[in-house]
Amino acid sequence: MKSGAQVVVVGGGVVGASVLYHLTKAGWTDVVLVERTELTAGSTWHAAGGMHTINGDPNVAKLQRYTTELYAEIERISGQDCGIHTPGGVLLADTVERLDWLRMTHARGRYLGLDTEMISVAEAAELVPLFDPEHFVGAMLEAHEGHVDPAGVTHAFVKAARMAGAEVYRGTWARAMSRRADGCWRVELYDTASGDDRGEIVCEHVINCGGLWAREVGRMVGLELPVLAMEHTYIVTEPLDAVMEHNQRTGARMMNVIDFGGEIYMRQEGNGMLLGTYEQACLPWAPRQTPWDFSMRLLPEDLDRISDSLEVAFAHFPVLGTSGIQRVVNGPFTFAPDGNPLIGPIRGLPGYWTACAVMAGFSQGGGVGLAMANWITTGDPGFDVWAMDVARFGDYATVAYTDAKVCENYSRRFRITFPNEFLPQGRGVQTSPIYDRLADANAVWGDAFGLESALWFQEAGLEPVEEVTFGRSNAWDRVRAETLAVRAGVGMMETTGFAKFLVEGPGAREWLDRLLAGRIPIPGRMALTPMTNPAGNLAGDLTVACLPAGPGRAEGPAGTVVGGATGNV
Repeated sequence: MKSGAQVVVVGGGVVGASVLYHLTKAGWTDVVLVERTELTAGSTWHAAGGMHTINGDPNVAKLQRYTTELYAEIERISGQDCGIHTPGGVLLADTVERLDWLRMTHARGRYLGLDTEMISVAEAAELVPLFDPEHFVGAMLEAHEGHVDPAGVTHAFVKAARMAGAEVYRGTWARAMSRRADGCWRVELYDTASGDDRGEIVCEHVINCGGLWAREVGRMVGLELPVLAMEHTYIVTEPLDAVMEHNQRTGARMMNVIDFGGEIYMRQEGNGMLLGTYEQACLPWAPRQTPWDFSMRLLPEDLDRISDSLEVAFAHFPVLGTSGIQRVVNGPFTFAPDGNPLIGPIRGLPGYWTACAVMAGFSQGGGVGLAMANWITTGDPGFDVWAMDVARFGDYATVAYTDAKVCENYSRRFRITFPNEFLPQGRGVQTSPIYDRLADANAVWGDAFGLESALWFQEAGLEPVEEVTFGRSNAWDRVRAETLAVRAGVGMMETTGFAKFLVEGPGAREWLDRLLAGRIPIPGRMALTPMTNPAGNLAGDLTVACLPAGPGRAEGPAGTVVGGATGNV
């Protein structure tokens, strides 16, 4: 066993395996993965293995496309069968609003290079002859949807990484870690079965890919990650004549299906169908501490919890109502408060990284591995990963906040989130000093980074709520009136939600002029200007105010306030 390495990856699920592979692909071969029990333990081994490119965030969608295209590569390199099946998928809309969402998704997919197509209900029924067309108003075809073998993919990543020089230690428990005076990390290892000391590895970087145990691995360094595991059930039906007839007639597998109204997903499994749901009666699992002895186990079956979803499924897909259930799988997997992964460096802990809460591991795991490897080896993830950056959550993301938001997002997995829609859970955790005054003025509220912010002001006497829609909401006329009032007169804007930096002293203006791509304003004026990274990519859009000379400040434009939001592209 090594005593030193550039990187130690903690956790041998699909995400840890992907990170390991991508590090070796980037040229870092002095890397080690330690897995407490066996590869795939935790959530990976019992996953349904679904993969798709559709995501509400276009940058995450690009990573998902990369992931789906990656499997053929690692299968070829490693010689390990990944069980790749890409029959395509049909997404069914049961309402006009959902159909509008699919149209929007299709339009976004065109500029992302995704292979999608709007189709009629009749065309969808030809492709998936299992559902009752009366329940739907339209559909979208997604050509690259499918599924893989979870174990096959994980072992393919690991085999390819080991071929490049990486080492993997199974049955090895990373029970403690600490940062040394020289900035390196000490990872203490023990034999999981016997408890014997297996020594330590000193490394430059530690990556927490702990999956179900990400919280526990984080706590070793005083970090409380906003992660919660949820119970998730899918069933596998007995063989269905309709499926076998379709296979024989077309020579292809049944396409994957998402029924948004029923909040279910389906794919072919054997000669039957696998059906999973994100039920409203969702249930957290091990909300405070994941048992260390939970490895490759399932949770007790609980079909009553998903009975409402099954009732809808049987109505929308009548053939399911007459089939038997061959297998029920109920297992835990992890979520962050907004449902996106938590990846990137931990500020204040140089060399400590996290890649966890990847609930869609076989759609996103490859892209997460690529981003992490880029970030660690070059200092930049290579593309906009703000939607996944662990830095998007602060101290406000307490255990109570995480529990509330995870349950909310789990139960809304297949529901529409409209433009300007802010969900009700986890609200009011941070307010500005003038919150009450703005509330008295009938403000309509949103939130960002846990802070309540006034979006616009409703007319007196009317409820301060935006009626969300894909069209013009009730905010339109009020926002227009506010804009015209400021244009014709004077307005005030609250900037509590801005990150603010005072840059002053000799050379302040010159330093900012190099950092920012726009012109620095003259004293007494302000301007909006982009900030770029060394590669010339946009890293932020900042408001710059050049302060005039004042008490305690030297003459001339030496004091500048910079505020705004930044990304990491």
